[in-house]
Amino acid sequence: MDNDIGVNVRGSAYGKDYYDPPPAPFIDVEELSKWSLYRAVIAEFIATLLFLYIGVLTIIGYKSQTDTKANGDVCGGVGLLGIAWAFGGMIFVLVYCTAGISGFFLKLSLPSF
Repeated sequence: MDNDIGVNVRGSAYGKDYYDPPPAPFIDVEELSKWSLYRAVIAEFIATLLFLYIGVLTIIGYKSQTDTKANGDVCGGVGLLGIAWAFGGMIFVLVYCTAGISGFFLKLSLPSF
């Protein structure tokens, strides 16, 4: 990799036009005493439970509606596309609702200064 200082057209040196912050530690002990960490863990846990609850209920409902032995219809239920929409919709709703609380996606994409 080249040096941090380059030479422009006229021959004068220039430096970086941005600042690299020092690397953050992977585990910060100070964060364990903050309420925001526990609030994020609770939000992610509830979001995961809701995701699994809605997904499993959709699959069970589809199975019971299409069971011909239990007076079901072969063409009844939401179908495989409906199951896919249920899972995809739940992912969208849960990310939309918990991104502001947990901030997990914000920590991955935004640099901290």
